[in-house]
Amino acid sequence: MKKLFVGSNLLRSSSFFKISVFVSISVACFFLGKHWSDDGFRRLVFFSSEPSRSPIVALSPDLGKTYNISDLIHKRHPIPPVLPPPLTPPPPPSTVDLQVFGIVDENGTMSDEFQIGDYDAESLGNQTESESGDGEAELTTARASVGRIEVCPKVMTDYIPCLDNVEAIKRLESTARGERFERHCPKEGTGLNCTVPVPNGYRPPIPWPKSRDEVWFNNVPHTRLVEDKGGQNWILKENDKFKFPGGGTQFIHGADQYLDQISQMVPDVSFGNHTRVVLDIGCGVASFGAYLMSRDVLTLSIAPKDVHENQIQFALERGVPAMVAAFTTRRLLYPSQAFDLVHCSRCRINWTRDDGILLLEVNRMLRAGGYFVWAAQPVYKHEKALEEQWEEMLNLTTRLCWVLVKKEGYIAIWQKPTNNTCYLSRDAGIIPPLCNPEDDPDSVWYVDLKACITRIEDNGYGANVAPWPSRLQTPPDRLQTIQIDSYIARKELFVAEYKYWKEIISNYVNALHWKQIGLRNVMDMRAGYGGFAAALAELKVDCWVLNVVPVSGANTLPVIYDRGLLGVMHDWCEPFDTYPRTYDLLHAAGLFSIERKRCNMTTIMLEMDRILRPGGRVYIRDTINVMSELQEIGNAMRWHTTLRETAEGPHASYRVLLCEKKFEKKVESSVDKHHTKKKKRKSKGKRP
Repeated sequence: MKKLFVGSNLLRSSSFFKISVFVSISVACFFLGKHWSDDGFRRLVFFSSEPSRSPIVALSPDLGKTYNISDLIHKRHPIPPVLPPPLTPPPPPSTVDLQVFGIVDENGTMSDEFQIGDYDAESLGNQTESESGDGEAELTTARASVGRIEVCPKVMTDYIPCLDNVEAIKRLESTARGERFERHCPKEGTGLNCTVPVPNGYRPPIPWPKSRDEVWFNNVPHTRLVEDKGGQNWILKENDKFKFPGGGTQFIHGADQYLDQISQMVPDVSFGNHTRVVLDIGCGVASFGAYLMSRDVLTLSIAPKDVHENQIQFALERGVPAMVAAFTTRRLLYPSQAFDLVHCSRCRINWTRDDGILLLEVNRMLRAGGYFVWAAQPVYKHEKALEEQWEEMLNLTTRLCWVLVKKEGYIAIWQKPTNNTCYLSRDAGIIPPLCNPEDDPDSVWYVDLKACITRIEDNGYGANVAPWPSRLQTPPDRLQTIQIDSYIARKELFVAEYKYWKEIISNYVNALHWKQIGLRNVMDMRAGYGGFAAALAELKVDCWVLNVVPVSGANTLPVIYDRGLLGVMHDWCEPFDTYPRTYDLLHAAGLFSIERKRCNMTTIMLEMDRILRPGGRVYIRDTINVMSELQEIGNAMRWHTTLRETAEGPHASYRVLLCEKKFEKKVESSVDKHHTKKKKRKSKGKRP
């Protein structure tokens, strides 16, 4: 009994109970580990599974490793994925290369509140400066260097590549409609490969406003106009200058008196308020546009390169906006509803030919409610042939729904309707018809003329512009028609672009003395909405700007004209339609990094040199990866070049290349040198 009692106490003791629990747990863990190790999972080893002579507990090979338990579970029991709903296929890409413009704040929203930063002449940067010496550029890059660019023969002094292509003009099937005055550009690889020389005795141009009345003879040494028009108060030669009395064929008493007469005939013309942008067709030496400058009106003067030699060259030498252009078989390079007034004084154009196709082109470019001023013999002369021409003109303008507002003396003034009501109420079958709704009236690059009436926008776009000068800063309705990928923030983009350029140009004006260096004729080679030109106007820099909209980007020309500025469409892979030495400043922002994908940068730079006056300046603002090559090309053309940082600092992706076309003594071409030597040899061989 005593033994039994002792055994019973032993069973009840806590030590026995603890040992039993430990043994049970150990056995359970052993079988559990054995079970899992036989499964497909990685072993959970507590003891060595291999027979060992050592009684020591073995270490697991997974010691120190970590595992994603979720991955282990999913590999063993994968969960089927939840499939997203089927996606709608994306729309086909647009044919227009859309671009993103804008200023985005820290919250990711579009804003016109931003700051460029202040800088002076020093803080424009001191990065690199390269200056050509005796014509040889110092070229020190790893890439293939640009060799010295030769000077062209002196016969190319007034060369315009696309208008002086004699071989292409000879091959034309017909010239009956003036096809010889259109663009016929050299084929790729056969264009300009030298710098156009200056005339003998060339001098720095007379500054504006004195240049309105006189220019140096040696800068435009052509006397044909003096011989042809000397008696009509256009132009006369006096010693070493050409003088411009301010007259014209139909306004021999002077342009000012002529402009006063138009204002009295139709007070609503309101120069400098309602009428801000004007087109002068067959402009002569552009006295009409020159005198409108003082009335706060920008006039684009156009004329063909015809027997009246160098009309446009005289206009640009005077400091008046002008381009070589002709009414022939293609649209002019300006958008629909561009001009508030179109003027033709004895412009020698048959407006009624081919169902009025040329006057229909005027109608396309004339703003709704705008005026057409015609000063010509059929208006006032009572000769049978001229009276018939007047009746034909009346008939055509009536079918165009133009209203003859006033006829007085030798001037007749019509007004274009403000909407389509008259067009739609005409009898069926009346010629000319309305253009198809699908026709884009702003498509102008190598587009044929069409004998149809351009429709006026039903929503009033193009017609409802603010009076000058408020229209310069008022976002126009046609901003919504520009094909870019921003719709809601377009007005913010418009304002931001202007503010961006105003801050930059304010610093240019102060640090680089833009008001003192004689800027007059300025070209913005990639104009956008015209913010660069608007800033110059707002800052009272006494110049005019031709805003060029490249064909490679969005067509912003309608917006440029709606805000009271001048512009033109152009492809920088081709030469521009102007004479050499006609611009004081060329501005190119972001142009080369885009156009280098399409054409050779040397080709564009040579064209810039052609149209830039000696002493003129170039400001190129672009990405770092194009700057070294551009600087090489500039040096090879004997420009003085300076590469500087932007206000954003040395780590910005942009740089500014400042260039000056040095005013130097005449450099002869190798061809001219050869001819000079030949003449000297001949003269030596002659007997005294």
